[in-house]
Amino acid sequence: MESLKLGSLEVWPPIVLAPMAGITNAPFRTLCREQGGGLFVCEMITTRALVERNAKTFKMIRFDPAEQPRSIQLYGVDPVTVGKAVRMIADEDLADHVDLNFGCPVPKVTRRGGGSALPYKRNLLRAILREAVRNAGALPVTMKMRKGIDDDHLTYLDAGRIAVEEGVSAIALHGRTAVQHYGGSADWEAVARLKEAVTEIPVLGNGDVWSAADAMRMMDETGCDGVVVGRGCLGRPWLFRDLAAACEGGRERVRPALGEVAATMDRHATLLAECFGSEPHAVADFRKHVGWYLKGFTVGSDLRRRLATSVTLADLRQGLAELDPAQPWPEGADGPRGKSNPRDRVHLPAGWLDDPYDLAVPGADAELDTSGG
Repeated sequence: MESLKLGSLEVWPPIVLAPMAGITNAPFRTLCREQGGGLFVCEMITTRALVERNAKTFKMIRFDPAEQPRSIQLYGVDPVTVGKAVRMIADEDLADHVDLNFGCPVPKVTRRGGGSALPYKRNLLRAILREAVRNAGALPVTMKMRKGIDDDHLTYLDAGRIAVEEGVSAIALHGRTAVQHYGGSADWEAVARLKEAVTEIPVLGNGDVWSAADAMRMMDETGCDGVVVGRGCLGRPWLFRDLAAACEGGRERVRPALGEVAATMDRHATLLAECFGSEPHAVADFRKHVGWYLKGFTVGSDLRRRLATSVTLADLRQGLAELDPAQPWPEGADGPRGKSNPRDRVHLPAGWLDDPYDLAVPGADAELDTSGG
C-alpha cells in the first residue's frame, strides 16, 4: 500500500476523515488524529462567508498547532467567489490543502444548485475547478462528489474527467446518488469504474466504511488509492487506530470497554468547552454524540436520557460515572451510524435538468452568509 500523494503533500496512511457539518470541528479532529495518521478535514464552510470574513466561519477553521496538514473543505457555486476564497487561503496561509464539496445531498444545498446537484452542470463545474486550481498556488485542490443526482442523471465519470483536465489533485467518490442520501448500500463498483477511467490522479472511495476490514476490502475490490471515512467514526474516534494498524498489515483492533468509552466522552466534551469557550454550548453540542458513543452497550434509558440532556460538564461526568466501566465492547457495534433514510426526490432549482452544459451561476442565496458554513 502506498502513501496518498496530493500534490506536494504525502499522506500516510491513505485515510481521510470526511468533513461533516457540526462534527469535524477541531476537538473531534484532535480525538481522531491522536489515534493514527491520515488527513483530517474540517467541517465544510462556504466560500462567500470566507471571502466576506464571517466571524463564525473563521472560528470554524481554527486548527491545533500540531495539526498538519491543515485541511479545509469549501462549498461554493460561483467560480469567481470560489477562486477568491482559495486565493485567500493560499495567500493568508489558512490551510495546506483545499477540498471542494460537490457531494452534499441535503435539500437546503441542492435546491440552490450546490453540493451534489452542481456536477450536472458540466461547464459550471469546470469553471469552478479551473478558478480554484488557478488561485491555489502550491496548495493541492481535491474534490468530493457523489455518483450523480439519481440513476438517470449520473455525473461522476464526466466529473472525474473534468477534474483531471483542470488540474485537481485527487477525487473522492461517495458511492451513492443524491436521492439515496445515506440510504441503501454504497455502490463500490462505481468507485472501481471511476478508478479505471481516471488513472492520472488518486481516486478515493467513500461509503459504508464501518470498520478497518471494510476499508481494506474497499481498496482491494475497487483498486482505489485511499478511503474516506465519514459516519463510521461517529462515536468511534479510535477507528483511526484500527485503520492505521490495518494499513500497516496489523490485525489488532481496538475494542474499548465502556470505561474507556466514557473517558473518551469526557475528554471530547472537555475539548469542546475549551474550543468554544462556553461550557453550556459545548455540552449542548456534545449531546448528539452520546447515542453514537453508547451504541450497542447496555445502558438504561433513564441514564441515556440524562447523559443526552446534560447542561454542564459536572452533570455529564456524574452520568458517565454511573456507567459500568467493565462492560465489554458489544458485538455488532460496528454498523451504520447517523441518519440513513433515502429521499423521495432531490430538491433542485427550477429547470436545473434542462441543460447539463448551462453555465448560469446559481443566485447569491446559494451561499447564505449567515450560515457560516
